[in-house]
Amino acid sequence: MSSSCRIALSLAILLGPGVIGAEVAPATSPGANASAYQPTVASLSTHPVPTWFRDAKFGIWSHWGPVSVAEGGTGNWYARTMYEEGSRDYQYHVATFGHPSKVGYKDIIERFTAEKFEPHVLMDLYRRAGARYFVAMGTHHDNYDMWDSQHHPWNSVKHGPHKDIVGLWREQALRHGLKFGVSDHLARAYSWMQLSHGADKQGPMAGIPYDGRDEKYRDLYFDSHGDTNKNYAVNPSPEFLDSYRKRMFDLIQRYQPDVYYIDGGIPFGKVGLELVAEFFNVNARAHQGVNQGVFQYKDLGKGTLGTYHANLGLLDLEQTSSEGMRAEPWQTCETLTTWYYSKARHFQKSSHDVIASLVDIVSKNGNLLLNIPQRADGTIDEFSEKILLDLEQWFLYRSEAIYGTRPYRVFGEGPDPSDAVKKRRALRRANTYTENDFRYTVKDQVIYAFTLKNPTTDMRFTALAGEPVEKIELLGSKDAVTWKMGADGLGIEKVAAWPHPLVNVFKITCRPARSP
Repeated sequence: MSSSCRIALSLAILLGPGVIGAEVAPATSPGANASAYQPTVASLSTHPVPTWFRDAKFGIWSHWGPVSVAEGGTGNWYARTMYEEGSRDYQYHVATFGHPSKVGYKDIIERFTAEKFEPHVLMDLYRRAGARYFVAMGTHHDNYDMWDSQHHPWNSVKHGPHKDIVGLWREQALRHGLKFGVSDHLARAYSWMQLSHGADKQGPMAGIPYDGRDEKYRDLYFDSHGDTNKNYAVNPSPEFLDSYRKRMFDLIQRYQPDVYYIDGGIPFGKVGLELVAEFFNVNARAHQGVNQGVFQYKDLGKGTLGTYHANLGLLDLEQTSSEGMRAEPWQTCETLTTWYYSKARHFQKSSHDVIASLVDIVSKNGNLLLNIPQRADGTIDEFSEKILLDLEQWFLYRSEAIYGTRPYRVFGEGPDPSDAVKKRRALRRANTYTENDFRYTVKDQVIYAFTLKNPTTDMRFTALAGEPVEKIELLGSKDAVTWKMGADGLGIEKVAAWPHPLVNVFKITCRPARSP
């Protein structure tokens, strides 16, 4: 059997029709003459991951909202931590805005004006940077809806910028040819916002209630119930569950997303299953009865963050990669710095980090969803813009090695690929690779070999031993590539001048398989 046949056979085994991700006609998808998806694990697990998502590989996410007003804070959980006496965000809030008994999160919301928000400019930049889908923040843990919500008064049309942020994002995503998605983080809100009902335990303001106890703002802060759990609420009220269901149904029905992301497992039993079923059904109706939607969720442990059912949706790994190739398509969500915009960054990724991360993830059958933090006024800073421009330049000559590809029979090679992943988890950076770290993708008769750190010596790709190589090119370069196939792998001579300073790609064309 030729190596070309071996590539195809290995992928057929890996992605066969018995697993999610198989590229087969979704016969069980609801259509005009078929039953709709039901809110059960058995029914929801029948959907395939659509080909468009497997081909897209790269998406951009806008983690944006009132939290961005507090740009001197930690940039993540400010709506909660500003009420944690003595915390960094509490101290920043008191010094910058005032004590939370007088100036609370409701007042931060009104300072969220988005006066320089130009979604058409940003979406054009994201498209040029290589994104093929875009995900907008629907609602975060702060109980604030970023759209013209019909079932919740604290939304971006009635409070803050007085703009339908989700609607504006959707319009521009579709106009620029990107698939559109929304993210749902609301399941934590009921317990997460309870700290607003507290009070200082010491100091000159001790015992004075924070603004969450003001009955006028119960729609934002909820009633006082004592559960300050930072994860999903233990015993959410029927009122909250009803509100959650209505708001997410509204978001799904009105904006018809292609991606629906939940920040955790399936929330609140049947309520969460109903949301996923509604998403699939709405999407199927918009695509002639064939579901093209991608539901994304996380496996974060049972109980505290919902329930994870393998193959019910697409697994999202936050801020890390997989240690090996996965049979099912999956996704990593990462952020350039903190999730929300903050000047006080406690880490930040480089262009090399992002590109190497993308390549590593794609080689393992995954996609990358990259968060670009925005200022409260709607703009992005120079740091984020530079990385996006660097991505644009990288994709200019190397897009064919990413879009529409599938994994090779091995994802890559290097001194210790799993150790590199562990280092990434610790450092939140990808740039721990060596000159011997290579990654692979395939498309038709072509193998793409990536250098995650440009070698300064001759290279040997041991995983490619025996492949019927016909021609090798270095994408982005006109220089000839000198190579030789040996029993111990494909040898490529030292490159005199790499066309890209960070990550490069060899295009390895193989001879077609012989007819039997």
